[in-house]
Amino acid sequence: MKDELQAAKLKSTNLAIETRHNSSLVLHSSLKKPVFVFLEIFSCEGGIQSYVKDILQAYSTEKADVFLLRDGAEVENPFESSAIEFHYFKSQNAAIGRTRLAIALFAYLLKNRPQRVFCGHINLAPLIQTLCKPLGISYTVLTYGKEVWDTLPAIKQKALQHADRVWTISRYSRDRLCLANALDLSRVDLLPCIVDGDAFTPGIKSSDLIERYQLAGAKVLMTVARLWSGDPYKGVDVTIRALPEIIQSFPQVKYLVIGRGDDQPRLAQLAEDLGVSDRVIFAGFVPTEALADHYRLADAYIMPSQEGFGIVYLEAMACGVPVLSGDADGSADPLQDGKLGWRVPHRDPAAVAAACIEILKGEDPRCKGVWLRQTVLEHFGKSALAQKLKVLLEL
Repeated sequence: MKDELQAAKLKSTNLAIETRHNSSLVLHSSLKKPVFVFLEIFSCEGGIQSYVKDILQAYSTEKADVFLLRDGAEVENPFESSAIEFHYFKSQNAAIGRTRLAIALFAYLLKNRPQRVFCGHINLAPLIQTLCKPLGISYTVLTYGKEVWDTLPAIKQKALQHADRVWTISRYSRDRLCLANALDLSRVDLLPCIVDGDAFTPGIKSSDLIERYQLAGAKVLMTVARLWSGDPYKGVDVTIRALPEIIQSFPQVKYLVIGRGDDQPRLAQLAEDLGVSDRVIFAGFVPTEALADHYRLADAYIMPSQEGFGIVYLEAMACGVPVLSGDADGSADPLQDGKLGWRVPHRDPAAVAAACIEILKGEDPRCKGVWLRQTVLEHFGKSALAQKLKVLLEL
């Protein structure tokens, strides 16, 4: 009987230990469930929104909670699943929406004590710092480009400086961010933009589009950019100024500009003044699903710009089209410091013209479409992002 009692006691002790161990595992698992907080993902289109969607897609097989300030529950959300739970706080009154988000997020943090919160925009960073730091919860701030290139207000700068990690998309954005806001380079991680290699592929030129834009027999230069007077540095005007010289070598060249904005009248007038208005086609807005067909029209993608990264370069190269960028911005990363394309002074029409002529001759190895696509997908495809994200989440 004594032996049986001892055996029962030992079994009970082992069971208690096992129960505590299993409880610990469950608790540890819940602690690993991260929280993402974004301004918006689905209500509008833009570089930041596209970047965030790529991150969520790469993460979609894991559990997470996502808080959205400006998206409502009625938006079309392709990431709805049993793994990721979305919390929407859209309100007609911005202050009310922000207050509701703050209250709900604070209650969530108190109850669940997640291991880390990912703040999806610098405008949300002060709130995330205020909520996380008293609770001892780590937070990471995701940055993109121009929103952090200059010196930030003290409250946002402090939120960055107190973040456990900061993510950004390129070396150029990292360097400008750190220099302007007194941030140590060692605390910033790179998570670059990617391209959807299934959506952007090489292919034959659409005869319908050739007819629509009157491109038969032409060598086609192309730019995809917002034509906004407040951001004139996409280089469309520089490329227009380069056309007279390019025409000397390629008389049938045409320049297809995709995008819309209030700067189009100025650009059209510039083309008129230079006598090249018959060579410049303003295609206006083109939906994302039709972009690949437009890239395939191009013999060269030209954007001597100032970018935080430049997803459009990846899209063009994934379609097998050689590219030209500026030489003092984040395009150094997608172009791999010039190994994958031409980088020229972004306000220099003569340099743009010389590079365009070289590209249109097609003799440089960087014009090889199959190699361009393969290399770009190796560095900036979906699998590359998933691998990089996995490493960063474990830091």
